[in-house]
Amino acid sequence: MIFEIQGRTIDVNVPSWAVLEARVTERLAQRRGFALATINLDHLVKLRTSAPFRSAYAAQDFVTADGNPIVWMSRLAGRPVSLIPGSAAILPLVKIAAKQGVGVALVGSTDPVLKAAATYLEREVRDLEVVCCIAPPMGFDAKGPEAETVLERVADSGARLCFVAMGAPRQEVFAATGRKIAPNVGFVSIGAGLDFFAGTQQRAPDWAQKMQMEWLWRLFSDPRRLGPRYLKCLLILPGHMVRAALLRLRKG
Repeated sequence: MIFEIQGRTIDVNVPSWAVLEARVTERLAQRRGFALATINLDHLVKLRTSAPFRSAYAAQDFVTADGNPIVWMSRLAGRPVSLIPGSAAILPLVKIAAKQGVGVALVGSTDPVLKAAATYLEREVRDLEVVCCIAPPMGFDAKGPEAETVLERVADSGARLCFVAMGAPRQEVFAATGRKIAPNVGFVSIGAGLDFFAGTQQRAPDWAQKMQMEWLWRLFSDPRRLGPRYLKCLLILPGHMVRAALLRLRKG
């Protein structure tokens, strides 16, 4: 699935879980870094108005579909991809890291969340070592001197897989900066993924996930914050669906 936004092309280039695991396994084995972003409708809204966000996405090596509307559009375009949210990718990727003896870093969120998430991951995944946890301060500049200092700490820790929990677009900008400062580290942007492990946020129940209604469950959980965001997403959805259909026609 390809999106054209303000002159930038964004390709959802990881079509399945098998491909994701194979590519991450290969990069870690070769000691090559990467940046992975998980695109959703909220990102598409932000990408329309933020040039730095578009530049950050251009620096991502891998992009997955985070949200059923992206999956639906891919099917409509005749280029189907699987749903791969950042939060759901954490455990499969740390298992790969543990198997290869690769240290993991957690960056973002808060100190208590990082500590609780690290404890959970090391308990659940045999041989996993979380070697670095950094919670940047409020107002953290994801591409300035502060970011460089954090990235140097990540690199010095020996970590070669780093989960970034800062929210969009800051986490993607940080990952793009990381590709320059710590080129041997793989950066994975995961939003609130660590909060689920720490128990500070609740994941949508299984029934909501199976019915592809996670968005509705989250909306009722926090309507004041998410209502305006989802309205903006709803407004851009028809246009993207039309463009997806046109992609299929061109392909045909």
